[in-house]
Amino acid sequence: MTGHSTLIDAIDALLPQTQCGKCGHPGCRPYAEAIVAGEPINRCPPGGEETVERLAELTGRQIEALEQPAQTPLAAVIREAECIGCTKCIQACPVDAILGASKRMHSVITSECTGCELCVAPCPVDCIDLIPHPEWQAANDEAERQDYLNRRARLGRQRHRARLEREKRLEREKRLERQRRMIQQRSRGSRNGPAPQRQRQMAVKAAEQAVRRARQQFEHAQRCHDSEACRLAEVQLERATALLEEARASLTPDPQ
Repeated sequence: MTGHSTLIDAIDALLPQTQCGKCGHPGCRPYAEAIVAGEPINRCPPGGEETVERLAELTGRQIEALEQPAQTPLAAVIREAECIGCTKCIQACPVDAILGASKRMHSVITSECTGCELCVAPCPVDCIDLIPHPEWQAANDEAERQDYLNRRARLGRQRHRARLEREKRLEREKRLERQRRMIQQRSRGSRNGPAPQRQRQMAVKAAEQAVRRARQQFEHAQRCHDSEACRLAEVQLERATALLEEARASLTPDPQ
């Protein structure tokens, strides 16, 4: 592990993991990377002055006043009777803390909500409120408040990473599906008449790239000893391999 990545990990561990984007970055980890690259350490309202002080101590920089007012822990609450089930808040939530389906009432899982506020703006009927987080309010002393913050950070990091991995997997699946349709179109074209050889070769190259990406994902998951990621990558590899076989078959002319 390089020195930079070690410092990024250390900075990320100090951030509140609300994944709110108020720092100008799409999550706490990207902000940690930006700090290592030289960005100011005072752009995290949910972390407050304490986080600035900890970051200053870790990085050896001067303590700076927060660019925005400090923010106490919040939770989103959906006024369910007014919800139209548009799913826009679900799409915006960086930690998958909102349950619901299209044209069905949505509800926030309060214990997993980081109070990032990202669900509020997309709501077309303005039925989402932000309230002081109940677990924060229920804390009796500083130790209990810190326990809550530690729990929020742990869950926020885990759920955000899981969401990012799911989005990557879905994007890979979409890419494979596009390649599958392209190969099928080339194959149909070859049955209806000779498809240009160049198009067939492009289909083969696209399928070969899909196999390489899937194999890299599988090898990475093996190195990380992540059994679930291995399983998903293996499925992707099987699909990509099938696509490649289909694409290569399209290069072989049908017997006359």
